[in-house]
Amino acid sequence: MTAALRRDLAILSEWIKPGSRVLDLGCGDGKLLAHLAEQRQTHGYGIEIDVGKVAKCIEAGVNVIQGDIDEGLRDFEDNSFDYVLLTQTLQALQRPDDVIDDILRVGRTAIVTFPNFGHWRVRMALALGRMPMTRSLPATWYDTPNIHLCTVADFEALCAERGWRIERRRLLNSQHLEGTSIRLLPNLFSEIAIYLLQQGKPPSRNT
Repeated sequence: MTAALRRDLAILSEWIKPGSRVLDLGCGDGKLLAHLAEQRQTHGYGIEIDVGKVAKCIEAGVNVIQGDIDEGLRDFEDNSFDYVLLTQTLQALQRPDDVIDDILRVGRTAIVTFPNFGHWRVRMALALGRMPMTRSLPATWYDTPNIHLCTVADFEALCAERGWRIERRRLLNSQHLEGTSIRLLPNLFSEIAIYLLQQGKPPSRNT
């Protein structure tokens, strides 16, 4: 039996239909893919750049390819997967917008998670003249892998600009919980964002 998942990963795993084909970009040690295979009977592959984490995937019986997401997904044909996952990796990419475009070519549905740079603790740190360190952004400025941080508002503006349809959204605090403050002011109080995206603009509604 696989180990219990963090709540944000548990939430997105519930969005994945049983028997689906899944590609996990930046899959780490393969824990999420192993969970999906066991609990949702998915068929999946992971892409991971870190050699040590690739070895852990292989030990766990997870199908994994060593590769750099920034180099694109050109080895995969259109609509090769039902879901492509990008969890807590968006902010570390050279061109996250191009990667999501490629994800929505390769997969019918994208699930993207990232830390919200609009959270009030981040804003307070910046107002005091310091780079922020929070539970969802724990690294110091000089050793962080993050190069393209964004807010919930930034991400949704990009989705509108590119025509990526937001089908589902969950916004959480650092304990992976929701609350009234997040529902009222999501860009100010959420720390972790989870989005399910599909290509194409939403259908027009007759009023």
